[in-house]
Parts: sequence; structure tokens; C-alpha cells
Amino acid sequence: MKEPGSISSDMMVDEIMRKWPATVAVVLRYRMLCVGCPIGTFHTVAEACRAHQVDEDLFIPDLESAVRGQG
Repeated sequence: MKEPGSISSDMMVDEIMRKWPATVAVVLRYRMLCVGCPIGTFHTVAEACRAHQVDEDLFIPDLESAVRGQG
């Protein structure tokens, strides 16, 4: 079971950025165009990573670090 505040690949990108605003900086750092994108409300983390050719195994821990205030 994932701990509270943890991010999974099946979560919606928009939901993550709204719930944890610090993650917006991570999304921008990876040069993903999700910020303000209307598709962000429908794209999961996994789908966004595939669309932007981002390594999900690196991206999710960076998002989680931002949530914890370490990123």
C-alpha cells in the first residue's frame, strides 16, 4: 500500500499539480507541456511520460520529492 501523498503512474497529471503545487516546477524542469494543457485533466502520469519521452522511473521520485518539500 502506498503511503499518503505518494504519487502513482495512474494518477492524473492535473490532479497532482493541483493537489501539490510544488510539482509544477518538476513538470517544467522535465520540459513537459502539461502545465495549462487541457489534456492534463485526462492524462495519467504514465501517459504524459510516454507522450513526452520522459523516464517514469525518474519522474515519479522527483514529483514525490517535491511533495515532501525536498525538490
